[in-house]
Amino acid sequence: MQTIVFTLALMISVVFTGIGQTQYQKGMEKALTTWQSGKALEASNIFERISTAEADQWLPAYYVALINTIESFQQPELEKRKAMLNKAQEYLNLAKGISPNNPELLVVEAQWYTSWVAFDGEKYGMQYAPKVAAIYQQAGQLAPENPRVAFGKLEWDMGTARFFGQDPTEFCEALQKAILLYDDFEATEEFYPQHGKDYGLEVIERTCKQ
Repeated sequence: MQTIVFTLALMISVVFTGIGQTQYQKGMEKALTTWQSGKALEASNIFERISTAEADQWLPAYYVALINTIESFQQPELEKRKAMLNKAQEYLNLAKGISPNNPELLVVEAQWYTSWVAFDGEKYGMQYAPKVAAIYQQAGQLAPENPRVAFGKLEWDMGTARFFGQDPTEFCEALQKAILLYDDFEATEEFYPQHGKDYGLEVIERTCKQ
């Protein structure tokens, strides 16, 4: 099955407040800045250390799972891809234990399965495609106004449409509506995910360009 690779453009606002920051804040800012500089796996290692030190925080584990899932799409070797996805799964489970029914974590879970489908559609497509669809449906019920949920589902649907020979431009109206969700979305806590708008605009440009 042909699928869309989730290469998310980061749009994380890191505010340096200096004196008065906690170790958690300093660590998260360092990790996010490292990721923004293009050092994804180095950032993942920092998030791992924060996750160990801050066992009640779901976000460090979330970012470990997200980074390793995203990076896995670019890994053509089975064993290396498997290692990344195993780590992603470990930290995804950890984050879900801290923050159950979290739509951001569901998006990463859907991307985790999508990575396997993208790697070998013949082997994993029939097995994992229903899981991806079900996860996005659940996430959409929990957070219909979350732009990452909306775009993740649309990308999956477009990939499925392409596989069956359908015209992906049929999704252009939905894409245009989904991109507007970024303008109204408000983070619920510090370091909450903010990425995706630039990537969404790229998807619209590729799919809907006249």
